[in-house]
Amino acid sequence: MNPTTVPTPQEKTMDAVVLERPHEIQIRPVPGLGQVGPGEVRVGVHTVGICGSDVHYYTHGRIGPYVVEAPMVLGHEASGTVLEVGEGVTHLAVGDRVCMEPGIPNPRSRASRLGMYNVDPDVRFWATPPVHGCLQPEVVHPADFTYKLPDRLSLEEGALIEPFAVAVHAVTKAGISPGDVVAVAGAGTIGVLTAIAAAASGASRVYISDVAPEKFAKIEAYPTIHPVDATRQDLAEVVREATDGWGADVVFEASGNPRAFASLWETPAPGGTVVLVGIPVDPVPLDVAAAQARELRIETVFRYANAYPRAIELAASPSVDLGDLISATYPVEEAVAAFERGAEARPGDTKIQIRVAGA
Repeated sequence: MNPTTVPTPQEKTMDAVVLERPHEIQIRPVPGLGQVGPGEVRVGVHTVGICGSDVHYYTHGRIGPYVVEAPMVLGHEASGTVLEVGEGVTHLAVGDRVCMEPGIPNPRSRASRLGMYNVDPDVRFWATPPVHGCLQPEVVHPADFTYKLPDRLSLEEGALIEPFAVAVHAVTKAGISPGDVVAVAGAGTIGVLTAIAAAASGASRVYISDVAPEKFAKIEAYPTIHPVDATRQDLAEVVREATDGWGADVVFEASGNPRAFASLWETPAPGGTVVLVGIPVDPVPLDVAAAQARELRIETVFRYANAYPRAIELAASPSVDLGDLISATYPVEEAVAAFERGAEARPGDTKIQIRVAGA
């Protein structure tokens, strides 16, 4: 390249947080982005949350069939500011604060046409091998999967919309009615967010259990959410006692822990609903007879579809405070330390974030 020539975006480089191999992350240059095409936007990334899947790739190099076989940019929970809009984009403008849905489906697939684009086999999801993530200064993203944030939400809260969308999708599939009693097994990030979404969606009482009671500190501000210390109490027994032996109208399994399935079918009321949100690493037993005896409805959740607008609206309402779930924010220069802390899985941590840009 002639040194007097202005480099094109493809010729430029930018520093990104790259997983080189398990237990090795580097902040190093990666190729720049292409031009912004029709229907696309260029976004300056501000905040990226660390997800359990990011940590699992860092520590194990794989999740099920997804194996990191080459260096990969991490991160998929992101917010930022629009820097450039492509042809045909009318709902976004330069300077808008946004969050980005990280899964891009094939719009012509059968799953997409049916509205279930989250299960499209061709979906390209940030930081899922071999697709690079968003822990870098800029991304070019489809405008249809980029959402303007209301003034009430900070960019840090905007980066929490991605996991909150999982919770909102789960609550939507559960079909919660006003006054329902809800139980949640697991108080990790998704479990806590599911409990908050259920409470904000009309549940009268939400019982959430975990073996680490330190996790309950993040839900103290929600009077209808009741913690259950799983080291001393059984969630099913607590719910039965609180409902005169009837059980919960809706039960969310949000831990992915095989041990949670032992009493899972004892927790819901007859005719109740069980929503499987957590993803076990290995197959777990399913007591079909127990589910049939109560005519339970079983729903499963894989990421989300058409949930971002609802998640943003709910997050911006007075009944939800996502910002309180942020345990720590690291500058991008300390990304390695952020992932090391994520791998520690401190009981009191709910969400660790990395600030890529901005004060």
